Amino acid sequence: MENLGTFLSVLSEGLPETLTATIGGIALTIVLSLVAGLALLSPSKTVRVISRIYVEGLRGTSEVVQLFWIFFVLPVLVGFQIVPIWAGVLVLGLNHGAYGAEIVRGAVQSVPRAQYEGAIALGLSPAQRMRRVILPQAVVEMLPPFNNLFIQLLKSTAILSFVSVNEITRQAQQVLVPRFNPQAFEIFMLLLVIYLVLSLIITAVMRFLERVAAARVGRRPSAEARRQAAGAGVA
Repeated sequence: MENLGTFLSVLSEGLPETLTATIGGIALTIVLSLVAGLALLSPSKTVRVISRIYVEGLRGTSEVVQLFWIFFVLPVLVGFQIVPIWAGVLVLGLNHGAYGAEIVRGAVQSVPRAQYEGAIALGLSPAQRMRRVILPQAVVEMLPPFNNLFIQLLKSTAILSFVSVNEITRQAQQVLVPRFNPQAFEIFMLLLVIYLVLSLIITAVMRFLERVAAARVGRRPSAEARRQAAGAGVA
């Protein structure tokens, strides 16, 4: 136990990489989720098919293999090597954006039909209806499952250790050299605590945003969405 301070110091050296991958991955996830999710609802069959290929292709393949493709295979094909941390951000965003697209699609479809009809009666264009009426209400339903998705993304940053990114999991592995370190319990317990604290921070931020979004449309977040976010896992 006397080495906990040393172990914590070593693990904390990986925090900048973990936070960079998490924040970058979340930002890319949000963009791709909105684009792909709305594309799934497009009146154009071609757009829907392209979006569906992206969603099913990324959800149906291994995240680790996707990382290897981007970091090891893509440079061979295009002659350009991606910096490891940004390869990780790209994979995290692409993979979780595919899951997020279904969240967006479901949230938009959950908005009562009367809201669409009222917006049409007001003479709003399709873009105005989506921006001013539909999305503000759908966002309230999106936030609880997105909270779950972002926590899963945080945990997935551990795969960056496969491409030598010194995030917190890789730092823990380096502390364990040589193998069979008798203090492995302490090291990995600290690692679990760090992930837990970061997850709680994400949850606190998302709960705050959920309250703000609900207040803006004059209603409370869906209890059903909360239950689904708490009980659902991301494969």
